[in-house]
Amino acid sequence: MRRRILGLVLGLSCVLAFASERTRLFAQEDTAAAIDRIFAPLADGKSPGVAVLVRKGGRTLFQRGYGARDLRTLAKIDARTNFRLASCTKQFTAMSIMLLVHDGKLRFDQKLTGVFPEFPSYGKAITIRHLLNHTSGLPDYEDLMAAAEKRKGAAMWSETRQIQDAEVLTLLEQETAGKFAPGTQWSYSNSGYVVLGLVVARVSGQPFAQFLRERIFAPLHMAQTLAYEKGKSEVAQRAYGHSKKAGAWKETDQSSTSATLGDGGIYSSLADLAKWDEALARHTLLSEAEMQPALTPAKLAGGAQPQWPANADRPEGTPVAYGFGWFLDPYRSHQRTWHYGDTMGFHSYIVRFTKDKLTIIVLCNRTDLDPEALALKIAGVLN
Repeated sequence: MRRRILGLVLGLSCVLAFASERTRLFAQEDTAAAIDRIFAPLADGKSPGVAVLVRKGGRTLFQRGYGARDLRTLAKIDARTNFRLASCTKQFTAMSIMLLVHDGKLRFDQKLTGVFPEFPSYGKAITIRHLLNHTSGLPDYEDLMAAAEKRKGAAMWSETRQIQDAEVLTLLEQETAGKFAPGTQWSYSNSGYVVLGLVVARVSGQPFAQFLRERIFAPLHMAQTLAYEKGKSEVAQRAYGHSKKAGAWKETDQSSTSATLGDGGIYSSLADLAKWDEALARHTLLSEAEMQPALTPAKLAGGAQPQWPANADRPEGTPVAYGFGWFLDPYRSHQRTWHYGDTMGFHSYIVRFTKDKLTIIVLCNRTDLDPEALALKIAGVLN
């Protein structure tokens, strides 16, 4: 009798488990259909498009590509299509710096001139931390490029003659002062992250692209992810950037600033970024304690709250929360870490709602879509 009861209990447990799994699968199908309705109208097989990844609780709920990765072959975008991440690169640059801190080869309070003794005296007040959280005051290198070309009276850089990281450092070394005293203001700085890539190379003794590959991409099995260097590396299953001009698509994949690495040079795919997300969740590369500086919003001198400056992506004077390679402000009371990427022909957005264990990634090889708005539509479906 006891065996019979035990058998009935076990049988009932199996039925309930099956029913629960079936319910979960139906719910997942409903979620996928809702997400698909957001993206399906945006691209077809003859237009550039978008790749979308949604992960919840360590599982992939949705992973799909829409449109073509280039308009010459019309190859379809899928989970292995590699997009230029643009400024979403910064989270990998910041991780590289943190790994060197972990190794004992670098300190967050180390001065820029401690790494580059030849840097002008205004670098004596700039720390690695200032560079990471955009409070360094380094001038924007695109502004310095424009000023250099104006002085020369001729173009110095172009799509085919792109500025290199070392040239960015040279332009910064020709200045005598930053935009403001380090730590007193917040201003998003691509210059700072180009310099951080160079810091990694100087301190590690390896080219930045090699350090990324050996310390981040290879350990996480992100086999197709790389910091692209023309003539040195090739991007597998590469998406090419596009813009719509006069009602027609035009390939706009490269600009004069597309060769810099630390601020925006990485290419990756949904498949590889899922591994990155998993590594962040599991603290694979650094312990939870070691990651905390990256997830702590910067404060200005005296503890003041940083604010968005004029001509930024948010209204001037709006509070900004930025750690190391991540924005940290909440969305509708949901804690999140996020970053956008915006460059020639590409828009990207990565957001991790950490308490909800929800990650949404939207990668576009076209500039007419707003991946942040699209990602937040997905969040509305799931929250």
